[in-house]
Amino acid sequence: MSLKPTAALLMLTLLPLAAHAAVNIQRWQTPEGTQVLLVERHQNPIVDVQISFKGAGSAFNPEGKGEVSEFTAALLTGGTQRLDEEAFKEQADGLAASISSDGGDEGATVTLRSLSHPAKLKPAVNLLNQALTQPRFDTAVFERIRKRSITALQQQETDPGFIADRALARLNYGSHPYGRPAQTSVESIRRVTLDDIRAFYRSRYGKNNAIVAVVGDLNRRQTEALVRQALNGLPARSSQSSAVPAVPEYRAAHQNIPFAGEQAQIVMGMPLIKRHDPDYYALVAGNYTLGGGGFDSRLMKELRDKHGYTYGASSSLTPSSEAGPLAIGFSTQKANTAAALAAARKVLADFAAEGPTEEELQQAKANITGSFPLRFDTNAKLLGYLSLIGFYNLPDNYLEAYPKAVSALTAEQVKSAWQRRVKAENMNIVVVGAEQGAATAAGDYRPVKRR
Repeated sequence: MSLKPTAALLMLTLLPLAAHAAVNIQRWQTPEGTQVLLVERHQNPIVDVQISFKGAGSAFNPEGKGEVSEFTAALLTGGTQRLDEEAFKEQADGLAASISSDGGDEGATVTLRSLSHPAKLKPAVNLLNQALTQPRFDTAVFERIRKRSITALQQQETDPGFIADRALARLNYGSHPYGRPAQTSVESIRRVTLDDIRAFYRSRYGKNNAIVAVVGDLNRRQTEALVRQALNGLPARSSQSSAVPAVPEYRAAHQNIPFAGEQAQIVMGMPLIKRHDPDYYALVAGNYTLGGGGFDSRLMKELRDKHGYTYGASSSLTPSSEAGPLAIGFSTQKANTAAALAAARKVLADFAAEGPTEEELQQAKANITGSFPLRFDTNAKLLGYLSLIGFYNLPDNYLEAYPKAVSALTAEQVKSAWQRRVKAENMNIVVVGAEQGAATAAGDYRPVKRR
């Protein structure tokens, strides 16, 4: 639920940071355990704040009840004990402030954007504090959000891409917390009550699992005061752990799902990469060559350019606290399903065995390091990276270390990582819209041990 800023405030927010400026991150922890990260930017009179709560995301939803975490996050800005939804919105608008809340996989966030003058910032932070510590959890707002969520899910369930991705997540993670969002159904959403939401909020929002990221026109002393004001009244500790268990062994499988239409949607994947993975940069650079580099990637060159099986094929990595997925996806004419799938598996197998050529690696390095500064070239983008650094306890120099680590990679290091970590036979496969009579197994599948 988002409150839109004024046009003038939005323009200030989106002004680019100096491309050459080093990012000086000030970082500390409060006595209650709240982690604070600050980057001072005094060029414009604006402050961006994002407060994240570890352990408050969809991976921690109660069994059999879908979107409890998402509803909890959304309702934080749906009114407070003092202000109903409309009054809350009006006060924020009157201050030219924006306050929004959102749920993620492992955590939830509340974000504030405000002018830095105390006459505007202090009452805006007070509204933020009310949202965090005195949520209204209004019945009418909840029912509206739930109805909208059910409608969205019903629409998504008609999309073959969504069906394929959800089925792949179930194969990758089963009953592991990372698989819980894929278990969401209309029925599980309807089972959620406001009591479930209140219990989730009480047990998972505390000062000890909060990460506060601040970018803008404040110094450390002012930021310390802002954090105290924003979190005042929040429980000192959440009563539930924010730790994610390791992803267990799984047996790779192939699932065919009937679907009308001329195209088959194909996805392949496996749990693979952690945020603190020792092979992190080698896996990322290799993924660019495999399928993350658009028309430069091997999947595109083989499946699109050489065979004409698809308009687009890509691969992606989603690093998480525990093993996040490597995924490959594309669509093709149903008659080409078997051939296109075999070609994609061969591309993966060949790349894992051979690694990138020197030319491919240099191209990957140039793209990754060249585009990396653009990922945090505004205050709003930098705020997200500060939250990421705090949430996953990444080093203070992460924004400088990332391109340096990529630049230092050798082709042999990338090859070694992919040889050791990725096997085509370990990939789960989902085909939505396979031709009738298609086989339900593909290859020699076996239990896969996690690192």
